[in-house]
Amino acid sequence: MTEKRTPVSRSLRNEHGPAQAASIPSRRGSIGAAIVLLSGLVCGTLGLAGSPSEPITWLAPSPQTEDGRFTNPVGGLLNARLRTRLPFFWKRIAVTLHPRPGAARRAFEAPDVRAAAAPPLPRVTWVGHATVLVELERARFLTDPIWSRRASPIPWLGPARRVEPGLDFDALPDIDFVLVSHSHFDHMDLPTLSRLAKRSANTLFYVPLGNAALLRDQGIENVIELDWTGRGSFNGLEIHCLPAQHWSKRSLTDTDKALWSSWAVIGPDRRFFFGGDTGYFSGFTEIGEALGPFDLAALPIGAYEPTEIMHLTHMNPEEAIQAAVDLRARSALAVHFGTFDLADEPLDEPPRRFLEAARRPDSSSLEAWVLDIGESRSF
Repeated sequence: MTEKRTPVSRSLRNEHGPAQAASIPSRRGSIGAAIVLLSGLVCGTLGLAGSPSEPITWLAPSPQTEDGRFTNPVGGLLNARLRTRLPFFWKRIAVTLHPRPGAARRAFEAPDVRAAAAPPLPRVTWVGHATVLVELERARFLTDPIWSRRASPIPWLGPARRVEPGLDFDALPDIDFVLVSHSHFDHMDLPTLSRLAKRSANTLFYVPLGNAALLRDQGIENVIELDWTGRGSFNGLEIHCLPAQHWSKRSLTDTDKALWSSWAVIGPDRRFFFGGDTGYFSGFTEIGEALGPFDLAALPIGAYEPTEIMHLTHMNPEEAIQAAVDLRARSALAVHFGTFDLADEPLDEPPRRFLEAARRPDSSSLEAWVLDIGESRSF
C-alpha cells in the first residue's frame, strides 16, 4: 500500500524555560547478551508480508491471524535483514558502554502539580520518553508511565535512562487513570505501574487487548482491556482505544500475542490524542475525521534509524507533523526522544527536525511543541 508520507510543516511555538543538562552515566559491565535480547524486543521491521487487495479500514476492531496473534490491517510486518540488524545491535551495546551526547534537557525545577487550589487549566507535563501527565478539570492521567532507571526486563542491564524523570514520583498528584499503549519495556514499565496501583487502589489502568494479564500477574486488578474502537468512560470523559501501526513482544515466544494501540481522551472542553508507538499510517486521517479536531496530540518523533528496521513501526519527525495534520490537531507535542538511547539517529536530531518541519512555508495554524523534560504547558 502506498501511503502519504510527504512532510507538511506547520507554524511554530516553542517556548523553553530554564534548563540544565541532566544526563545519568550508564553502568559498565557485562551487558552484551542482554542488549542483543533487548534489541530484538524493540526493533522494527523491514516491510509488509503482503499487500491487501481490499481498501484498508483502520478504525475497526483489530485483526488477528489464524493462530490468534494480532496484526495490522496492512498485513504482517517482516524482520529486517541480518546485515542491518547486527550493526544495530552492536551500536546499542556501544552506546550503553559509552553514552552519546544530546539527551533531552530537563527543567531546573519540576512544576508543583499539587499546588493549585482550584482545578487547574488543562495542561500537560512531559515527564520523559512517552510519559505525559495530562491534567483536565475532570481527571488527571498518565500515558505510558516509566520511572524506572532502565527500559529492560533486567533491572541492572539494558537501555539506561539518560535524563531523570521530569517529576519526582512522590510529587505526583492523585492519578485517576493510566493509558498504556503496548507491551514493549519502554512503554509498559511494570514496576512503575505497580507503584501507581499501590499508591491508590482507585487508579484505573487502560490497556489494549491481551495486556491485562501482564498487569494482573503483578497484583494490579483495576484493569480495563479494550480493542480498537472500544470505549471506556471516566467522570464525563470518553476514553477511546484506537489503532496504531506497531507490534508487541516481551519475551522470545510472545510476538504479537498482545495488541498495541493509540488513545484519545474526549471531554466537553478538550480533546487529547496519544500516539503511543507507531509508524505513519492512513489511520490518522480516519481518527481525525471521526474524533477530531484535537486540542493536543502527543506524538512519537524518535527511534527512526536505521530506516530499514524502523520505518513501518516508528515515525520520523516529519511524519509526526503530517500525522498531527491528519488528526486535525491544533497543537502537537513531541515525545519519545532524548530519554533512552534506542536507535541510531543522534539523540538531539528528532526535536530539531520536528521544529524545522514546522517552519516550512506551507504551514498553517498547527503549533509544534518541544518541551524540556519536566516542563508544563496549558492547552
